[in-house]
Amino acid sequence: MNMALNDLIALTFYLVIWIGYTQFARLRARTTHSLSNVLRQLRVDWMTTLSRKEHQIADAALLGNVERTVTFFASSTVLVLAGVLTVLSAADKVVLVLHSLPFTADTSPEKVQFKLAGLALIFVFAFFKFTWAIRQFGFVSVLVGVAPQYRSTEFTDEQRDVFARQAAKVFDQAGHEYNNGLRAYYFALAFMCWFLHPMAFMVATAVVLGVLYRREFRSTVLRALLATKGLEPGPIKLVKKEEGASE
Repeated sequence: MNMALNDLIALTFYLVIWIGYTQFARLRARTTHSLSNVLRQLRVDWMTTLSRKEHQIADAALLGNVERTVTFFASSTVLVLAGVLTVLSAADKVVLVLHSLPFTADTSPEKVQFKLAGLALIFVFAFFKFTWAIRQFGFVSVLVGVAPQYRSTEFTDEQRDVFARQAAKVFDQAGHEYNNGLRAYYFALAFMCWFLHPMAFMVATAVVLGVLYRREFRSTVLRALLATKGLEPGPIKLVKKEEGASE
C-alpha cells in the first residue's frame, strides 16, 4: 500500500499533536493552574479529611460512583472495538460509501483497512488506560478501608498527613489514567475525519487540541475549582519563605 504524501503529513501532524500535547499539559501543570493540579490538591484535602473522620461511608460511595463511570467507558470501548473490527471486514463497502460523499479524497480498500486498524489501536490504548484506572481506583478503595480511625490513638497527626498524601497520590494517578483514556476518545474522533480527507483530519486534530487546552487551562469549571482554594487561573505563585526562617 502506497500512502500519499498528504496522508503521511496528516498522520505525522496528528501524532505530534497528541504526543506533544500530552507532554505539554504535564509540564505546564507544574507552573500554571490547571484541572490536573487543582484536582490533586483537592484529593489531598479529601484524604486528609477522611483520615480524621469517624465514618467513611459517604467517601466509599463517592469513590464507587467514580469507579463505575470508568468501568462504563471501559466496557463501551470493548463494544466500539467490536464495531471497528466488524467494519474492517467490509472495507469494500466502506469505500463505496466514501466515494458517494462529496469532497472525499480518493481511497482504496487497503487504505481504509489501514485507517480502521489505526482507529482500533487507539481504542485498544484507551481500553488499557481505563482498565488500569479501574485497578488503581480499587487500590484507593483499599486505602479508604484501612484509613486511620478517628478515635485511634495509634496514629499521630504527622502519620495521618503522610497517609493522606500517599493515598491522594494513588488517587491522582488513577485520575490521570482515566484522563488519558478520555483524551484518546477525543483524538479518535479527529482520526475518523481522515476517512474523508487528510485536510479534514488535520483541521479536526487542531480543533481537538484547542478544546482540550481550553478545558484544561481556561474553562469555567477550572475557575470554580480554583475559587474553592482562593486561587485564580494563571501561573502558580510560589509562597515566599518568611524572613528569618531557616533555610
